[in-house]
Amino acid sequence: MSPLMIPIFALMIPIVAIVSGAIVKPWLALREKQLDQQASMTAEKAAQYAAQTERLEQRVRVLERIVTDRGADLSSEIELLRDARPLN
Repeated sequence: MSPLMIPIFALMIPIVAIVSGAIVKPWLALREKQLDQQASMTAEKAAQYAAQTERLEQRVRVLERIVTDRGADLSSEIELLRDARPLN
């Protein structure tokens, strides 16, 4: 190795560090913004799914109330009487 190469390498090390720092910093900032945006979108989707789940649970509660209600039994009994043929 020539004696001239040592100072060249010595000068290249800080230059490479500065240039790579100038490239890596904006990339990291961009990546952080992307991750923040993805996190907010994920949180929004989770809230939408939770709201949808709540609506479905409310609908199931209503259906359970309809099925277990005495009015449903009465309605089915009336329909059975309508379907019954006269004995004459």
